Parts: sequence; structure tokens; C-alpha cells
Amino acid sequence: MKRDRIHSAGPSITAKEIETVMDAIQNGWYSNYRHYLERFEKEFAEYVGVRHAIATTSCTTALHLGVATLGLKEGDEVILPDLTWVATASVLIYEGVKPVTVDIDPDSWTIDPDAVRKAITPRTRAIMPVDLYGHPCDYDEIMKIAVEHGLKVLSDAAPAVGSLYKGKSTAAYPNIACYSFQGAKMMVTGEGGMLVTNDDELFERAAFLAEDGRDESKKTFWIQEIGYHYKIANLLAALGVAQLERVEELVAMKRKQFDMYYERLGHVPGIKMFREKEGCRANCAYPSLLLEGEFPVNRDELRKRLRERKIDTRPLFPPLSEFDMFDDADTPVAKRIAGTGINLPTPAYLDQDDVDYICGAILEILEVK
Repeated sequence: MKRDRIHSAGPSITAKEIETVMDAIQNGWYSNYRHYLERFEKEFAEYVGVRHAIATTSCTTALHLGVATLGLKEGDEVILPDLTWVATASVLIYEGVKPVTVDIDPDSWTIDPDAVRKAITPRTRAIMPVDLYGHPCDYDEIMKIAVEHGLKVLSDAAPAVGSLYKGKSTAAYPNIACYSFQGAKMMVTGEGGMLVTNDDELFERAAFLAEDGRDESKKTFWIQEIGYHYKIANLLAALGVAQLERVEELVAMKRKQFDMYYERLGHVPGIKMFREKEGCRANCAYPSLLLEGEFPVNRDELRKRLRERKIDTRPLFPPLSEFDMFDDADTPVAKRIAGTGINLPTPAYLDQDDVDYICGAILEILEVK
């Protein structure tokens, strides 16, 4: 390996991004102070196939904006998967809403619709599916359950730019979906997020709350109610515009990286690689594997030894129910997968030689002949 280190993730930045951001630095002020912001929102909405988009400072703020827009409040319950990043639940806590965590599908690692059905109570108001690691949820079943029980659906699509369910963006199904453009995601703005919806009323409410609850139809700087300062900066939006122009190229790059890994590791006994289910296009932003066999080291020791060889990896997220601030949950699938899974490196510079080095190291450490 020629590199000093193989990082766990990192973006693809080209002359296009540099030129676009430089234009925003030089010209994105005065009358143009929202030029790239508005363009980013418009073009992202078109890309995911919905009518409205609001660019935010992060996916966490987008999700919180979604919770507030849907009117979820203290005493309400929302069902979400146990295996997800903490922000999925944190945004509910902000509003006094109770997160109810349930188990996941063992193949897609996304929320199990049967577990959702069993968790519904008279206080349930919404479902929060998560397109974990870029794999779409079973939206047909989720939306069916939501309609049957009069529930809203707020999707955490943070890692799912470019992911498709039955030929459509995952944003086409829920009431609101939220994306992330943090530096380890499929496309980046450094930090940033996007709330998207097809619902005109929800959009108007979210847009109002995202800009401090301001209503200037009455007078300048008039605050109608307490809102949030959640809009992304024009400068960061410029980077998003350039990345969005290349998004299918970026998805193809990640899917190629996955294929290189799968060729080396996908058929090794005791190793299970995370593959897309029929009818889905996973963006493969986080190629992942599970250690299901008997090996001389466990997941954490494998990561330690890879790190000694200058290979960065990530464990899967701990289940929410393991944290003290959330209720325990009977989620054996989520706990098993969380304890044995690894996100493999996916920096944009990754090539076949890098993958060969990584996979060779994994097989050597696991003593696979």
C-alpha cells in the first residue's frame, strides 16, 4: 500500500466544486446572498422527485424541524429502529416525545414492519424509518401501516442520497424525509442537511419555522412565534450544488467500491456482506460486513489490528436501547448486528489496490485460508 493511511470515508472534490465555491465566495453576497441556497433547494427537490426542499445546517436540524412541523409533542410516541444514529431519537426528546425503539430486518438492517405493528399504542403518532447505511426501508409496508393507523411518517434518510425503492427516491413515500451532507456522506457540504416533502402545507410550516418563525407580512423582523435558525449558508449550498451535479457519478463510484469488496469477501464462510434487497437500489455509501463465523478475534479486535495497519474502519452504531437515556428494548437482531458489524473504508480515493490490501489484511487477521 502506498498511502500513509486509508481513511474510513471522505468526499470526492473536483475542479467543479472548487470553481463553484469560489464563485460563491466572490459573488454570493448582496443581491446574490441566497442564489446558491435557493438553487440547491430547487435542484435537490427535482433530483429526489418531490415539490419542496429546505436546506438546513445538518440532518439533525432537518429532523427536528420535521418533528416540529408535524406537531409532535410531549406525551406522543414515535416508533423508530433501535439501530440508528442517536440524532434520530434526540430530535424527539427535544420536543418531549417518547422514542419507542423496535427491531430491524436482518437483511436490510432497516426497521421491521412487523415490529412496528406490535409497538403501536393509543399514543403512537408517527413512524420514523431510517434508510440505514443507504439501504431503503420497506416503504410499501411502512406506509400501509401508517394509513391503517392514521400515523405520520418522518423518514431519516440521512445516508440515503441516491437510494431508490421500486425505482423512486425514498423521499417519494413519507410525509417528510431528511438528508445529510456531512463530510462522510454520499455528497457533502461539510455540514448540512435537507428537509423534503410533497405536502404544500407542511412545506410552508417548515419554511416558516426554519427562519425563526418570522412573518414580515406584518412588519420587518416580526416574529410570529418561536422558531429556529436552521437555514444553511449560501457558501455551503454552493458546494452542494456542485456535488449534486455529480451525484450519479458519486453513487456509481460507491457501488463500484462495494463490488470490489464483495468480490473479495462476499463469499467467505463466516463473513456476511450487507447487500441490497430486490426492488431496492442501495447507494452503497457504507459497504459493511458482519462476522458471523468462529474467528480467532472478535469485531473490536479486528478493527484494532486493522488500525495498526493504517486502515480506519467504523463499528456499527450501538443500539439506542443500550444508552441510559432511552428505554431498554427487546431487539435481538439489532443488538447482534450492532455487535458484529463493521463499516469498511470508502474514501473517494479508494482503488483496487487499496481494497486488495484491506481485504488481504482482514483475511489474514481472521486466519481465513
